[in-house]
Amino acid sequence: MGHPIELQAVDGHRFQAWRADPPGKPKAGLVIVQEIFGLNEHVRKTADSYGYDGYLTLAPALFDRIKPGIELGYSEDDVAKGRDLRAKVPAEKALNDIAACALALQRAGCVKIAVIGYCWGGTLAWLSATRITGLDACVSYYGGAVVQHLNETARCPVLFHFGETDASIPMSDVEKVGRALPDADLFVYPAGHGFNCEMRGSYDKPSADKARERTKEFLRRYCG
Repeated sequence: MGHPIELQAVDGHRFQAWRADPPGKPKAGLVIVQEIFGLNEHVRKTADSYGYDGYLTLAPALFDRIKPGIELGYSEDDVAKGRDLRAKVPAEKALNDIAACALALQRAGCVKIAVIGYCWGGTLAWLSATRITGLDACVSYYGGAVVQHLNETARCPVLFHFGETDASIPMSDVEKVGRALPDADLFVYPAGHGFNCEMRGSYDKPSADKARERTKEFLRRYCG
């Protein structure tokens, strides 16, 4: 359904993004933000699924900042490579790419725009809510570094999804997020890190389905 396009960020960086078009007029625009595994099959499928749901969707290849075409799997070696790559992309550069996607969606006629991110992208979704103007909603799935940026103020509504058995995000951090952001929607699921990804061993379908249902309702509420 989707196809690759090229976009340019405000700093001149050109990067690939995956574009998924809805069957009819878009309900709104979405930016899907990758995990630490690049713009891989799972991210493209996720973008396509939101396209089917009626949203014009873009997913930026954030690792193009390092090298074009990086796609990783989910082995221990891939996790190590992904963490190394993530460390080489400063948050402000990744946010430039997300903002470029949001601008492209605006230019395509989308009146409302949301960001949905997973893992590293979950943290970037929160930072998008606090640092990028013109967004209408942001959804953060198991963003491990959200807790490090609770001094920032969101400019739009935010929905958080966490797993209660996530080895990389202790429940004490989730509780800090809840206390610091009492007005945000925050849900915890009986699952671990990456529970939304059907290609990972930690995939938990009931939790993924429930989180998707809540995300769709959240988007309906704030984006149409």
